[in-house]
Amino acid sequence: MNNNDIFKKLRVALQLRDDQIVEILELVDFRISKGEIGNFFRNEDHPKYVDCGDQVLRNFLNGLVIHLRGTKENPKNPMEVLKGHKAEAQKNDAAKPKTAIQKPKADFKKIAPKGKAKPAPKKEPVVQNVKFKNGKKKDSK
Repeated sequence: MNNNDIFKKLRVALQLRDDQIVEILELVDFRISKGEIGNFFRNEDHPKYVDCGDQVLRNFLNGLVIHLRGTKENPKNPMEVLKGHKAEAQKNDAAKPKTAIQKPKADFKKIAPKGKAKPAPKKEPVVQNVKFKNGKKKDSK
């Protein structure tokens, strides 16, 4: 199990988004972009996959302690912080419009009503009775 796996599992268990991870890392004065964080969570086969270094994981864990427990001057209850994450995640899920899977409309097909339907006119083929002459002579027997 490498640092990327640990980072992924913590992200899922704590229900953290990339912007929240950036804020946690800024608590310990470690600046990193959301794009770089996204590269840590990619599949190992992906061309933009990046190994999570020890320094990044160490700073994230130190920032996570401050984020959950607070500082000596301003202590926090970790369970309340986690409940806030959970409520925020549910709020974001509820805010997203749920799109039902819709069948594509078949405007290109016009179905004639049953009964008094006019027969479709027969289309003449564009190419009729083509003889190919490719240089080979047939023996007529």
